[in-house]
Amino acid sequence: MMLESSNAADRRTISIVVPCFNEEDALPFVAARLSSVADELQQHYRVEIVLVDDGSADKTWPLIRDYARTDGRVRGVSLSRNFGHQAALTCGYDLATGDAVVCMDADLQDPPEVVLEMLAKWEDGADVVYAVRRSRTGESGFKLKTASLFYRLIRAIGASHVREDSGDFRLMSRRALDALNKLREQHRFIRGMVGWVGFRTAEVHYDRKARVAGVTKYPFRKMLRFAIDATVSFSSFPLRLAYVLSSALSLIFCAYLVYAVFMHFFFDLTLVPGWSSLIISVIAFGAINLVCLGIIGEYIGRIFEQVKSRPLYLVGEDTRDDC
Repeated sequence: MMLESSNAADRRTISIVVPCFNEEDALPFVAARLSSVADELQQHYRVEIVLVDDGSADKTWPLIRDYARTDGRVRGVSLSRNFGHQAALTCGYDLATGDAVVCMDADLQDPPEVVLEMLAKWEDGADVVYAVRRSRTGESGFKLKTASLFYRLIRAIGASHVREDSGDFRLMSRRALDALNKLREQHRFIRGMVGWVGFRTAEVHYDRKARVAGVTKYPFRKMLRFAIDATVSFSSFPLRLAYVLSSALSLIFCAYLVYAVFMHFFFDLTLVPGWSSLIISVIAFGAINLVCLGIIGEYIGRIFEQVKSRPLYLVGEDTRDDC
C-alpha cells in the first residue's frame, strides 16, 4: 500500500528512466502519459523522470530539452553518440537517485500506469519487480516466435535467472540497483544481470500494446547481436558445444576408419578408393575448426573490449547544465 506522508520532504523518491533513440514521433505522447502518472505518484512520493537520448539523429533531444524546461521533475541527458540501448539504460540507472527506479521504453508499449502496480509490490518488500507480458500486440509472428525461443534457449544453456516473457520494463529498489551498478561489463545484457544480482523478486502482469508512433529500433540484425551478447555473457555453453561437435565428428571418422580396416582384414574387401571420403573429412574438419575459432573469437573479443576499460557511455549534454 502507498502511504501518503504529511511532510513532502520525508517522501521517498521514485525515478522513471526512459532511454530514447529517434523517438520524435512518440515522445509527445510519452511525455503526456509520464506527466499524468507522475502527478498521481506525487500524492505519495517525490518523482524524477530521467530521459536519456542515445545519440538520436532526429528531434528527440530538442523535445527532451523542452520537456525538461516545462517540467521540473524531468532531467534530460544526451549521449555523445549512439552507444546502444543497454548503455543508455545504464546511464539512466547511474543518474537515477530514487529509492525505487523504474525503467521503460519510449514507445508506450510498456504502459506507464503499470508503475503503480509495481510500487505496490515494492512497498510489500520486493527489490525487483518484473513486468511480465501476457500478450504482445502489433508484433509479427516471427518476432514473437524468435523471442519465445530466445528466452527458452538462454535459460536452457545456463542463464536460469532470466525471467521469461519480461523485457527491460521493471522496478528495482535502491539496494538492488546499487548492486547492479557495480557490474561494469562492456557487452551488457541487463536482463540477465538483474537476475544475477538476486534479491527478493515479484511480478506484475500486463498486456503489451503496439507502438504509439514510429518504428521499432530493434531490427533482426540488432536482435541477433543482442542474443549473441546474452549467450556469450552468461554461458560458456558455446565453447563446450565446439569441442563436443569436434569430438563427435572425430568419432564418426574414426568409426569409418575402423570399419574400413575390419572389411579389409576379415573379408578381404577393399573399399572404393577414398578420394570422396578424404575430401569430405577435410571439408568437415576444416568447417568445424572455423566454427570453433569463431566461437573462441567471440569470447576473446569481449575480453579485449573489457580490459581496455573504456567508459560505457559519454554524456554530451545535460539539461541540469542549463539551470
